[in-house]
Amino acid sequence: MRGWRREDFRPYHAILQHPDVHRYFGPEPMGQEECWRRICAAIGNWELNGFGTMAVEARDDGRLLGNVGLFTAWRDFDPQFGDEPEMGWIMAAETHGTGMAREACEAVLAWAEATLEPTPIWAIISDGNAPSFGLARKLGFNALHNIDYHGPTTVLQRPAWTPKANQ
Repeated sequence: MRGWRREDFRPYHAILQHPDVHRYFGPEPMGQEECWRRICAAIGNWELNGFGTMAVEARDDGRLLGNVGLFTAWRDFDPQFGDEPEMGWIMAAETHGTGMAREACEAVLAWAEATLEPTPIWAIISDGNAPSFGLARKLGFNALHNIDYHGPTTVLQRPAWTPKANQ
């Protein structure tokens, strides 16, 4: 995992065009404009919050495989959790089922627990996205309630962790 680079834009946009990736974001693939905004927001989250998402690249050749991390999105629904981090992951279709998303998410959570003050971490997952629900459960997220947010969606929360001694 690493910080975003300008040259990640085209490969990330290509990842978002794959039907197995975009089907839980809406019926149509994400456009270039929204893709660019998401990358800029990821970088901005680091500046404004001290956390954000990171690009995930292949160890062997450095190609972009997706992103994972924490962010604030100030989503337009209740309850608001804008001040508390939300976790998200989007991985290339070629990585689905390989454990890469779990490995990356676990690394982010380990970093958060070592770096941030204890806080709940939120997630939203489109209903029907069984792989993401399975990963969220393995990461310690619990489903709280269902909402209509660009379609049927479940709000999940990972409870605040207990501070480690001697930090």
